[in-house]
Amino acid sequence: MNELELKYGCNPNQKPARIFMRDGSDLPVTVLNGKPGYINFLDAFNSWQLVKELKEALGLPAAASFKHVSPTSGAVGLPLSPELKKACFVDDVPGLDESPLACAYARARGTDRLCSFGDWAALSEICDGTTARLIQREVSDGVIAPGYTPEALEILKTKRKGNYNIVQIDPGYVPAPQETKEVYGITFEQGRNEFKIGPWLLENLVTANKDLPESAKRDLIVALITLKYTQSNSVCYAVDGQAIGVGAGQQSRIHCTRLAGTKADTWFLRQHPKVLSLPFLPTLGRPDRDNAVDSYINGNEEDICAEGVWQRYFTTRPEPLTAEEKRAWLDSRSEVALGSDAFFPFADNILRAARSGVRYVAQPGGSIRDDLVIAECDRQNMVMAFTGMRLFHH
Repeated sequence: MNELELKYGCNPNQKPARIFMRDGSDLPVTVLNGKPGYINFLDAFNSWQLVKELKEALGLPAAASFKHVSPTSGAVGLPLSPELKKACFVDDVPGLDESPLACAYARARGTDRLCSFGDWAALSEICDGTTARLIQREVSDGVIAPGYTPEALEILKTKRKGNYNIVQIDPGYVPAPQETKEVYGITFEQGRNEFKIGPWLLENLVTANKDLPESAKRDLIVALITLKYTQSNSVCYAVDGQAIGVGAGQQSRIHCTRLAGTKADTWFLRQHPKVLSLPFLPTLGRPDRDNAVDSYINGNEEDICAEGVWQRYFTTRPEPLTAEEKRAWLDSRSEVALGSDAFFPFADNILRAARSGVRYVAQPGGSIRDDLVIAECDRQNMVMAFTGMRLFHH
């Protein structure tokens, strides 16, 4: 089959809509369940490229959570600590440690739970039962993977009253080297971005500190590959094999850094003992629990703990997480990696990154103010690599 009719395009008024192969060959995807739409397939194809490249670069199973053609996170299948399992709401899942793919998905889906609400998931490996059970209980639009075990497929088909979108992609599919798209009736053509990201990209260390451990190289690669499939401008914070803050589609580089940094801070604060011990009502659904955690961390100190409010979420009134406690917790974080899809034009980005524990930076370089950015990295004792390669994605 070389064509698939869609319900509509980006919006209901944009009809007709379809995906098809210009050369008449068969589509490299098969819809196993549901009826994915136009935006679903944009998320599916972008997210599949991200996890495929992560797997190739790092040799580990990978997963991604996508919303509106940008990742909320990408991650590889490293084990989760007990604290991280609790923060990602997967501490009750039997067999999680035995499935690296499930660990990757738990990390990706658990990073930015508010933004991942109603996401599209991508898996680099055949989906197993444990991973399917994790996906089953989340609010999600669909998943793409190179295959599914019979158990996983049976589990996923129960979602959304049997209408969950399940897409299988041919892992051997190789797209044409040239790609085209139309805007306002005018056709654009360019070569596909086949630039490979790996440790060789981190050899040009321009700071006084040149101590770049293997764990930092891994996290910088996670950040850069995530950025390759994120709407530009963007920066990405990463640690422990996962993207923890993505600032997609901002016009100003410092706004990218602030947005992604705020998300990274929230990810760290979700592992604060006060957050991990919040006394949720047993009847509280997962999305409401996500909202409660975000309000507890990012809202006014008293809002969700106020009389008449906390009863909606908690069995007992929790103590607020004060600004001083937040700052102390974040100041104890370190070893964070930061990637940027284009050069940093000012040192303010480095100052903001330092507040979220960033120690390692990778960016293309090439600004007329590179010397000022390097000098600020030196003041912060950071390690910075110039990759020489911009990673814009539009």
